[in-house]
Amino acid sequence: MQENRTKNSIVNICFSLGFQLVTLVLGFVNRTVFLQCLGVEYLGVSGLFSDILSMLSLADLGFGTAMTFSMYKPLAEKDYTKLAGLVQLYKKIYRFIALTVLTVGTALIPFLQYLVNLPENLPLIKVYYLLYLANTVSSYLVVYKTSILSADQKEYVLNKYRSIFSIAQTVCMTLFLWITHSYVVYLCVQVFFTYSQNFFCSHVAEKQYPYINQKVELPKGEIQVIFKTVGSVFLYKVSSVILNATDNTLISVLLGTTVVGFYSNYTLIINKLTNIVNTVFYSLTASLGNLIVKENEEKRYHIFLAMQSVSMVLSTVCVSGVFFLISDFVRLWLGSKYVLSELVLLAVVCNLYFAISLLPIWVFREATGLYRKTKYVMLATAVINLILSVILGKIIGLAGIIFATAIARLTTYFWYEPYLLFRNYFGQSCSVYFKGVLKSIVTTLCILAIEYICVGTFHPTGWIFWIAKAIFVCGVSFLCVFALYGKSEGFQIILGKVRKCLPQNMRR
Repeated sequence: MQENRTKNSIVNICFSLGFQLVTLVLGFVNRTVFLQCLGVEYLGVSGLFSDILSMLSLADLGFGTAMTFSMYKPLAEKDYTKLAGLVQLYKKIYRFIALTVLTVGTALIPFLQYLVNLPENLPLIKVYYLLYLANTVSSYLVVYKTSILSADQKEYVLNKYRSIFSIAQTVCMTLFLWITHSYVVYLCVQVFFTYSQNFFCSHVAEKQYPYINQKVELPKGEIQVIFKTVGSVFLYKVSSVILNATDNTLISVLLGTTVVGFYSNYTLIINKLTNIVNTVFYSLTASLGNLIVKENEEKRYHIFLAMQSVSMVLSTVCVSGVFFLISDFVRLWLGSKYVLSELVLLAVVCNLYFAISLLPIWVFREATGLYRKTKYVMLATAVINLILSVILGKIIGLAGIIFATAIARLTTYFWYEPYLLFRNYFGQSCSVYFKGVLKSIVTTLCILAIEYICVGTFHPTGWIFWIAKAIFVCGVSFLCVFALYGKSEGFQIILGKVRKCLPQNMRR
């Protein structure tokens, strides 16, 4: 069973990484054509509407998380009747959710004039919004079928087809935009591929798990347990949306929609980077769900140590890379007018550090259902973030809105979630975790200081020089963190698992 979990995790990671790398390249091509054909104002509108519709995703009440979590145990026990009952329950729920999102989304149209803050109004702004809304609604129509693949450690099956559709979608969107210079056509192509992908992946799930179409009614008691779980997840989801999906809206209202466009070039790069890192961790979630059900506290703790070692290394390398390379990249890619201030950059890397270093905690939160015990802390985080974003946004602008997120995280679940996780699932003190975080922060600051002395004032004038700077920055970071973490218990666990996956004659 342990080898199966390891094998499934590796397959999930490989497929997901391949998908992220391909979309990374295509994403930059698409953004370049977008800015050349439409301009930064349309980019700001795109970011704003994405935020608004992320807030509308609250309508699912957290059923997506609860759905996957509720499938772990029946999958491990091969209880196909219960799985069919779960799928049929979620089918009814998600049809209602799709209708709710469509209704509420349409009702927001009269308020768009207060959210879009541009010097001159764009034509067809309501049409653009409705196309974004249609794209969002599509995700609720068949997701109840594909979740079983994620819960069964087969996310790579979905990613294989998602990558094909995503590549075709990005290529077609870019091509049609370049030919027509029409944002409406661009969005219509997006909606077409989103619907096509969702229905095709649904068909794949039906073929692999034909029993999910059986008409099975769950007992009322089990339904009540699921809804009780959803109540906890809903607060967690509300908090997550307020924390992560309000920045663009606040930026638009306080600073202007155009600023959203400038900031979105940085978030494009950051999101692609964090998606690649997230792929490594969240590809393990289903395997962890299986592990939580079947293994003891000591085994769980060893897996956490391995994940923490990886997160500490990646957070240091990614932070140093972004701090020294992202502004130069944007300047060479789009031009100096798209480069943001150093204070904004500092705020960005602070958030990036937390986003990566806390990943092991977040992944275990999903796999264990810990969100049921952290719902109020997450809500406090969201409220603090919202208040600070408004205050700091008015005082120091864009950097203040970004810093607010880091401060909110640091003062709440940064310390509380590890405490709960170690007490409830590892059976020991969380002091070892915080010592590791402190070591990581000191290491990261020291590496940043060394690299700033060496290349801090060097701004490449061409791509070859930028690549040389990137090799130096990433190389120094990797060497330093490997020297510090290479002999740690977490890294030794990882090396042991890697050796088991190698052919017999290569294990040394």
